[in-house]
Amino acid sequence: MAHINLENDFPGIRGPMAFSPATAKPLNDLAEVLLRSDNSLSRGERELIAAYVSSLNDCAFCQNVHGGLAQHYLECDSAFIDAVKKDYMDTNISDKMKALLWIAEKVQQGGKNVTAEQIDAAKVVGATDKEIHDTVLIAAAFCMFNRYVDGLATWAPEDKNYYIERAKQRAEEGYAGYDASK
Repeated sequence: MAHINLENDFPGIRGPMAFSPATAKPLNDLAEVLLRSDNSLSRGERELIAAYVSSLNDCAFCQNVHGGLAQHYLECDSAFIDAVKKDYMDTNISDKMKALLWIAEKVQQGGKNVTAEQIDAAKVVGATDKEIHDTVLIAAAFCMFNRYVDGLATWAPEDKNYYIERAKQRAEEGYAGYDASK
């Protein structure tokens, strides 16, 4: 049960967003820009960053929602997403994605933990300044989203199929204009 009366029983971030549409709109607009706008990182790669950071924050709802979306966009299975969350260095992702996830991991620990060495390593394997910028911002934003979800003690479905089944719809509709009550 959530810490406050959200006046609904929606899971995860949907509950507080339905409770407070005025704050839901800018948060969804931010997610739309970060995860779906034109970018040299694919939507799947950006969703993977969000899922990874959410897993580091132990936010069940967000890591499964964004893991499901990453799975949808990357056309992979949930075992692959789980492997990335467990040990991305031992998975079949590009060296650039490994470098960006390393940066995201350090952002999750605290922004000052990102080092010039990590930035240089990402650039050596082809990451652009924009991709590094967006990785840092996605990681920082998902720390906020995760704390929003878990700080209010929202609930999350345990069945991963819930997230996988909703991924296609969320991918088609996007985040902007998202109605949390549906």
